[in-house]
Amino acid sequence: MRSFEGRCVVITGAAGGLGAALVRAFRRVGAHVVALDRDAPALGALQREESRHPGEAALPWLSAVCDVTDFAACEAAMAQTIARFGGIDVLVNNAGISHRSAFTKTRVSVLRQVMEVNFFGAVHCTRAAIDSLRARRGMIIAISSVAGFAPLIGRTGYAASKHASHGFFDSLRTEVESDGVSVLMVCPSFINTGIDRAALGPDGRAAPQARKATGTPAQPAQVAAAILDAARAEQRLLLFGATSKAAWWLSRLWPARYAAMMKRRLRTEIFPE
Repeated sequence: MRSFEGRCVVITGAAGGLGAALVRAFRRVGAHVVALDRDAPALGALQREESRHPGEAALPWLSAVCDVTDFAACEAAMAQTIARFGGIDVLVNNAGISHRSAFTKTRVSVLRQVMEVNFFGAVHCTRAAIDSLRARRGMIIAISSVAGFAPLIGRTGYAASKHASHGFFDSLRTEVESDGVSVLMVCPSFINTGIDRAALGPDGRAAPQARKATGTPAQPAQVAAAILDAARAEQRLLLFGATSKAAWWLSRLWPARYAAMMKRRLRTEIFPE
């Protein structure tokens, strides 16, 4: 079982939702957390909130503004982390955005933006941290989705970014596991975070229609706790929740049935009747 007490854990997209829940979860087990996000006010609010917990207030930690689409900014953030804590033991690639729009009505710039954040953002941070992770036999945690292994209507760009992440991190594992570096892919279904409210529409502005969820959306703290347990156990894949597990097996054993059920449930998000 891997221990995170006294270890340096870098979390991207840390200012809210699942990212903030991961900050709290790792700090509770004694990790030195580095919280990265491009939203400076939200980072400040997170730091003020964390300072109210007397049992963890003394734990050294760091928050820094970082846009993961900017490789130079990612390099600077990792260098700052190494200067402060001596190295990086865990990198959690959590930053992400989504869109809800039919492909035929979506600007290519929207798909590119989703890919830049979700895929290249993770690549940037991983490349900037990989030497330290190898030196410390660390761990990479990539937050993916059901959309990383199965189709999802109205989210072609989002699904593409998550499918790409699976290909990248599963392949990277084969290159770094001999150095003692673990890679955990996390595939939850719907989580009660702000990603749905911040989803892009076809023109890059906020999506006009509300999200529909399959099953009951999980709470961020629940997912964060499960990720922590999976990381301790050196798991390679975490399918969080019944919906994710059902989607994994059905999309493999009966893909046409899975696609039909998914479309029937979510089609009206994109094509109102």
